Amino acid sequence: MTGQTSCAESVSPAAVGLLSPEPADQQLARLLNASQRARGAFAGDVLAELDRQETFPSAACQVLNDFGLPVYYVPLQHGGKLNDMTELMQLWRAISRHDLTVAIGHGKTFLGSVCYWLAGSPDQQSRAAKDVINGSVYAWGLTERSHGSDLLAGELTATQQDNGWVLEGEKWLINNASRGQVMCLLARTSPAGGSRGYSLFALDKRLQPGTAFSLLPKVKTHGIRGADISGIALHNAFVPQHAMIGAPGAGLEIVLKALQLTRTACVGLSLGAADQAFEIAVEFMRARALYDNHLIDLPLARATLGEALAMHLCAELVGLAATRSVHALPDEMSMISVIAKAFVPGTVESVIKRLGEMLGARAFLDHVHRDGMYQKLERDHRIVPIFDGSMVVNRSSLITQFPLLTSAWKRARNSAAGLEIVLTPGLDLPAFNPAQLQLIALQGCSVLQGLPKASARIIALAAAKKLPQTVASQCRRLLAHVEALYRELDQYVPTTEGVPDAAFELARQYERCFAGAVCLQFWLFNHTRDDGPALRRKPQWLQACLAWVLGTLGDRTEGEHNAFEALASLLLDHTTEWPVNGISLLRDTPEEAHP
Repeated sequence: MTGQTSCAESVSPAAVGLLSPEPADQQLARLLNASQRARGAFAGDVLAELDRQETFPSAACQVLNDFGLPVYYVPLQHGGKLNDMTELMQLWRAISRHDLTVAIGHGKTFLGSVCYWLAGSPDQQSRAAKDVINGSVYAWGLTERSHGSDLLAGELTATQQDNGWVLEGEKWLINNASRGQVMCLLARTSPAGGSRGYSLFALDKRLQPGTAFSLLPKVKTHGIRGADISGIALHNAFVPQHAMIGAPGAGLEIVLKALQLTRTACVGLSLGAADQAFEIAVEFMRARALYDNHLIDLPLARATLGEALAMHLCAELVGLAATRSVHALPDEMSMISVIAKAFVPGTVESVIKRLGEMLGARAFLDHVHRDGMYQKLERDHRIVPIFDGSMVVNRSSLITQFPLLTSAWKRARNSAAGLEIVLTPGLDLPAFNPAQLQLIALQGCSVLQGLPKASARIIALAAAKKLPQTVASQCRRLLAHVEALYRELDQYVPTTEGVPDAAFELARQYERCFAGAVCLQFWLFNHTRDDGPALRRKPQWLQACLAWVLGTLGDRTEGEHNAFEALASLLLDHTTEWPVNGISLLRDTPEEAHP
């Protein structure tokens, strides 16, 4: 890996149990927490100063290399350790709890190499696997200055010669464009362009003469100021025939399938940012004296915190559903991945805003509270909803699938076995099969198609007094919204003259209904199991999450906001310290956080 080596740390991977059976993300979390306490590369003031200087956090990335993180970017069958996308999401989450610039800068290698795992030849996959595991930095060159996310307008060309291809043009606003040793480039191979007019190429800058390319200047950004956001200009750069990844003309299809994986993994960046926001906000709210009380004890503040927690848990479970669907429902990933990428970063952005209101001016000031990390966090996270497809791009993709989703709903079938695997973390995942990824979700959405049966079970549990009647009422209301939504989708007529605003509102509602259905069925699948945190088995979190989802659908009953204060009290009243790795339904937290 390029860049400076790590400064000396008072902790080592062995010291935090890298050889133990502890999940990899918890191993990494303990390592980074120890580095923070020892004022190493992950110390808050160190990372804050690098941000002020707009300097790449090389030492922090070296800590991740020393941990062995690159091996989790390579699938198991190619010599790596990537066999569960949830694990990758959680690893990125652990890093993002400390610094999004580090997570985004290091994680880009996965995005830059993922096309190899989907479409590369055995030789390409073997070479890339060894290169990535050894710490080489990869980048993904898709966007261009004049065309943004319109990949079908790309002008960088690849012209075939007898023994290879000549690349000419620019890619811009590329993460790791300068630092990266290898770039996966989308290039126009047919002058006419079109869906079969683009191909993918591996450009190894280490093998190119200095005259074949020039690096474009680093772009000044509002957030992730230290990241290498730059570009590259190619000047008749020759690459051999075997540098093409996949078949000629298959570039766009490979990219669209790769995005189903990268968009899904990226939700970990948002979840980690939310973890950090809660830790900073709760610490402040516990210490802040106001009106003869602490801020944390004021009902309005506690309700605000509880609602933010409900939003966060919804986002976490949507992330879980997406990452596990890669393995158990891969043919639905074209739909699930865009829902997750639109919903999770957007929801976390709102969480950060709400918690920032609790901090007041300290949420905006540098050098004043916690080295100004909250304003840095807020700035840094703004990029997450944008890259790998903005909210508009992802919702547009969902809108194109409305007719298929409606048709599948009418058939009243879903993959019950796959859905149970997706929403039960204690069940083993099937191996990921890239060939099962599809460009459209022909089978519809199992999460929503499973809601009617799940609702019947919830209502039966409430009738047997095993669940509050309030949850049964929420369940009925959610199902009514889903049924009404599908009736509206059935009336939607696709147009070639632009997507109407009403369609984007339907997509937003679909995301909310999806989140509510995920929460409800997650509780059903897990409330009688002994594994996982005790919080999973408590109905308070479900009641709060459904209250928030229904509220976003314009359906909040009188007194329903009490569920938020109840959730906050459940998690706050039995501990004096917020769990160092946050509140989660996926991993155990200290017992006092969920008595």
